[in-house]
Amino acid sequence: MRSRGAAAVALVLAGCGRYADFALPAPTGPAREVKPRFVVEPKPVMDPGAGWESVDVLNPSVLWHGGKLLNIYSAYDGKTWHTGMAESVSGLTWERRGRVLSPGPGTWEGSYIAANGSALERGGGILYWYQAGSPPRIGLARSRDGREWSKHPTPVLETGPRGSWDERGVADPYVIEAGGALYMFFLGQNRARQQRLGLARSADGVVWTKLRSNPILEMGEDGAFDENGLGEPAVWQSGGSWWMLYTGRDRHENRRIGLASSRDGRSWKRWSDTAVLAGGEAWNSRVVCDPTVLVDAKGTVRLWFGGGDRAHPAENIHGRIGYAELEMVPTQ
Repeated sequence: MRSRGAAAVALVLAGCGRYADFALPAPTGPAREVKPRFVVEPKPVMDPGAGWESVDVLNPSVLWHGGKLLNIYSAYDGKTWHTGMAESVSGLTWERRGRVLSPGPGTWEGSYIAANGSALERGGGILYWYQAGSPPRIGLARSRDGREWSKHPTPVLETGPRGSWDERGVADPYVIEAGGALYMFFLGQNRARQQRLGLARSADGVVWTKLRSNPILEMGEDGAFDENGLGEPAVWQSGGSWWMLYTGRDRHENRRIGLASSRDGRSWKRWSDTAVLAGGEAWNSRVVCDPTVLVDAKGTVRLWFGGGDRAHPAENIHGRIGYAELEMVPTQ
């Protein structure tokens, strides 16, 4: 039986914002035991550039649009985060098309627009959810071609009520479409600065309903690679399961990528208590983060990610974008 305090919290959550009980559509096919196998390109596929992207390039979000791969990515100039766009056919060589989003003076964004965003093609256009503001919240921008964008005037996902797991920030959106609905996986931060992962659902990408039982994935045990916080989820369906790559932070702010699986999107189980992708090169020796995935016709998961050689939770890590392929190899 719940305590009186737990019941009071439940009433607060039910009365503030939009909450519901729901699940992702069941993944197709029978669940099977698999082992992840990564083939990682040793060199980054995008380095810092000049001016507005001179310090870090991170947070790739890659999608097919108009017969090309578009990469909507984040860049840091030493003071402010911006969003840029690049195009590619192979996904290994990128042609930069310039800065497409920056902070909006006098708006809810303040002086901070990270990015850490998630792009999705829908209805012939592109929707891009991003984090901005203080405390961080999640906004939405729209484009027909990836170059000209219009922003929704207010955040589309707000922080939770007082005392909730996401009271002090929502960030790192990753949006997928399944069964005609949109599902957002995101980071939530509480007043103790603990960062965990949650889930929300929407019909239009603007009005979101959070899962009542959030968070969906907790931090790791003391000494684990993700003991100090979780973030930057990337979700896809494969082999009868939903899969999630996510970034874990240790107490020294080293970042590595972990893997979890689920049948319903609400209850997630770590594939391993250790990271599945850690930096093997000098350029990503301290940070591997920001995964984004595309699944090809053969079932290979194409993965773009951020990396750096300096441990820090946000910026000034000499950030670059790398590439890997992930094959989910059956164990039986």
